[in-house]
Amino acid sequence: MYKAKIEALKQKSEYKIADLVEIMEILRSPGGCPWDREQTHKSIRRNLIEETYEVVEAIDKDDKTLMCEELGDLMLQVVFHARMAEEDGDFTLDDVADGICKKLILRHPHIFSDVKADTTEQVLTNWDNIKKEEKHQKSDREVLDSVSHSLPSLIRADKLAGKCKKLGYEIPTDDIASLTDEFVSKTSAAASERTLGKLLLRLSAIAKERGIDAEKALADACDDLISATND
Repeated sequence: MYKAKIEALKQKSEYKIADLVEIMEILRSPGGCPWDREQTHKSIRRNLIEETYEVVEAIDKDDKTLMCEELGDLMLQVVFHARMAEEDGDFTLDDVADGICKKLILRHPHIFSDVKADTTEQVLTNWDNIKKEEKHQKSDREVLDSVSHSLPSLIRADKLAGKCKKLGYEIPTDDIASLTDEFVSKTSAAASERTLGKLLLRLSAIAKERGIDAEKALADACDDLISATND
């Protein structure tokens, strides 16, 4: 069934997104690749995370060639998940594209409608308000809970700090010294972990207020640690 398509693909010197979609269909088809056919959304969940971080690393290195390659690996994950969903009758890659296009048009009323937004702040305010309406978020708790629980904790804390400020809440930061003392003196691992969590949340809130990316700051500190060691 796919023999002619396979031969046609082999003869190409350049490929487009449609070719990637077709290759994934072939790999997942009966008689295709045994490994690709066995995969599920959950079995390749970690691949999606790893490929995302590899794109981020290419950005941090300002390596455009590597970035192009890693974006391709990340694109593969999107196409892979969409193909499995299509096989299950859940949604297609076109549905994914349709959804994000509609979202972008809806959340940019200053471009696609007559809403006025001349500054980045106005754009972000509109975005948050539209998103809140879209998600039917009626309470502050729902707004805060909408921040993905799967995010790395420092990134999640940063986003929560930003949303708290917009909602009029303040994460307390005047007890950092006492929390530090409490953490050092704790003998129970469970108690120490809870205290450390509170301390990290407060430090993240301070970083957010000062415009510091806490995740990047810790990553840089890790790199400095490695650089300081002997070869």
